[in-house]
Amino acid sequence: MATSSRQPNIVFFFWDNLGWGEVGCYGGGVLRGAPTPRIDALAAAGVRLLNFNVEAQCTPSRSALLTGRHPIRSGTHSVPVTGGADGLTRWEVTIAQALSDAGYATGMWGKWHLGSDPEHRSPVEFGFDEAVWSPRTADEVLWTMQSYFPNGAVTAAPYAGETQIPLEPEPIYSKRKGATSEIIATYDAEFRAAFDRKITDWAIDFMGRAKAAGKPFYVYLPYTQVHVPPIPDPEYAGKTKRGSWADLLTQMDDFTGRILDTLDTLGIAEDTIVVWTSDNGADPNFRYPAGDPDPFGGQWDGFSGPWRGDYFTSLEGSNRTPCIIRWPGKAPAGKVSNELVHEVDMFTTLLLAAGAQVPNDRMIDGMDMRPFLLGEAEQSGRDAILCFQGTRLQAVKWRQWKAHLFKQDEMTSTWAPYNLPHLHNLEWDPRELHEVGFPHAWVAHAMAAAVLAFMKTLVAEPPIKAGTPDPYAPPKPGTLRAEEHIQLGAITQFVTTLVKTEQENLPTHTGFEGQWGG
Repeated sequence: MATSSRQPNIVFFFWDNLGWGEVGCYGGGVLRGAPTPRIDALAAAGVRLLNFNVEAQCTPSRSALLTGRHPIRSGTHSVPVTGGADGLTRWEVTIAQALSDAGYATGMWGKWHLGSDPEHRSPVEFGFDEAVWSPRTADEVLWTMQSYFPNGAVTAAPYAGETQIPLEPEPIYSKRKGATSEIIATYDAEFRAAFDRKITDWAIDFMGRAKAAGKPFYVYLPYTQVHVPPIPDPEYAGKTKRGSWADLLTQMDDFTGRILDTLDTLGIAEDTIVVWTSDNGADPNFRYPAGDPDPFGGQWDGFSGPWRGDYFTSLEGSNRTPCIIRWPGKAPAGKVSNELVHEVDMFTTLLLAAGAQVPNDRMIDGMDMRPFLLGEAEQSGRDAILCFQGTRLQAVKWRQWKAHLFKQDEMTSTWAPYNLPHLHNLEWDPRELHEVGFPHAWVAHAMAAAVLAFMKTLVAEPPIKAGTPDPYAPPKPGTLRAEEHIQLGAITQFVTTLVKTEQENLPTHTGFEGQWGG
């Protein structure tokens, strides 16, 4: 996308755990119980990416999108469970901060999952003028639906003595720049059902105010559906009479349409970049409804189309999600591409399209995709993608090829390093079931070069460890111990001679060493 003489508005839809095959333009829609005409029309008016790649978990995916950096760099490689300072350190620069510096009005409503502290690690501290957010995940809604949830402090004697461990429902916060946060609700089943409608209403109000003020805007919409429990809005519960999943597809389609209609009403659709995507692949937790409407949301498990696997793995069903990009008159309408794109690329591309500055004082992994997304180039320019699952470099994609370094088929299954990388051709074998093996071992050379180059950047700029408090200052280059930060599996033979610290020389490793996988 070329930089416009007029700064474009940006509206970024970021759905939660929506699988590749759910909406009509990706093979779902009526196949899943309900058509999605507004989303399909958005795809027809823009670019539809078939090979858009995200991180395997919620927190790292949101971190990658907002910072343009692989989460292994920022200490956000995994969903935090409990204890310590969670989320991004204040040293990180988000797209909202960079756009705010470029004169944008910035707003966010929905799921944050990048810091529980509402005063020091809220969306407002990371560049948003205003925000309403859940600090963590919708999983915690289920706590409020259990009679046996303590809803207060508990102890863990004798190991933790009399320490009081708080167990309370998740709050919903609201905050504006220059103010303190306010708890406006408890994230319970009632609020969960209504949250996405509220997100839509707040965004529509914000866009109108930004337009009246004559400011370009960045609207970040991390919607909460279809995360467990996927409870539809009361207006949509039972509406399709085909179950809650079809109700949710109808709801998502309508809410998408309301945002797009607002752009038309305000007369700014032609000046607005719209991105519509999801943070992760489909949920693997199978649950069938025994009634409709179902207070727990009915069906839980999602659909990844032709791809195998679900989130929290490195299979394509986890890392590949739908992505639609519309910019009228600039991004070619109706373009469909299987070129590799990663969510970190959205950071760089959108900042440059907006005339904003990409940070030059840290490692940025996102590429400038403007020539590709404008239709000036058929190829994206991205050859390789590193697929992390937590601290494990679990797979590497290079063009149509993919090598798995670890075996992990499901979110909760045991993972183990392969003795040799398992190589697949995703065009021949979309479900990653048949290894192509030794005749194509030449592919590993390009993959190893990508890993080697990435490891060198970690030596130059050591990763931030998860749980690092603020203030954070980067350590000196060369202080990385790879064993503490990243697990590489069988591909270790290509990269371990890189690693040393200021304190000691690490031994050179060769061959296939299990300790790097565990």
